[in-house]
Amino acid sequence: MDTSAIALPTDRPTTKPVGEAYLKFRLNAKTPAIFSMRSVQEALVLPARRLTPMPNMPAAMMGLMNRRSRVIWVVDLAQLLELSTLDMNAQQYTLILVQVGTVPLGLAVQQVEGMIRLQSDEIQSPVGQISAALVPYLRGCALQDQPQKPEMLLVLEAEAIVQAPILRTRT
Repeated sequence: MDTSAIALPTDRPTTKPVGEAYLKFRLNAKTPAIFSMRSVQEALVLPARRLTPMPNMPAAMMGLMNRRSRVIWVVDLAQLLELSTLDMNAQQYTLILVQVGTVPLGLAVQQVEGMIRLQSDEIQSPVGQISAALVPYLRGCALQDQPQKPEMLLVLEAEAIVQAPILRTRT
């Protein structure tokens, strides 16, 4: 048997993955979005009983949660962006915890799908492609090539979301 054709490579590639890391998730069934991993602290599933609703709050404000001895507001991100509403009778919520400066915020989303990498030149202006109401919360849009069909991702800015008018006096 000739084993010379099955030798392991002696010099392994040392190249790093190209582009910035982003967390990909779904705001609703039809709307994929991403956050830069620089703002993301973690993604988790929170049992509904661990979320404390607060009276007299806007509908997007789901309530408060305690995470690692910190009290954090939880917001329905799709509703904040005026896209749709999560099922408020669910047994659990999928959350993305972001932090901008010293402000932590829990963002409830439909589903977290994993990480992707994008080059900065792959992010295009959202103006004219997306509803004008979303533009203040976006860094841009990016096209992701999928086996079925290309998918447009909303590249959200955590800083802009934390500064949303509905949250200014409550975080």
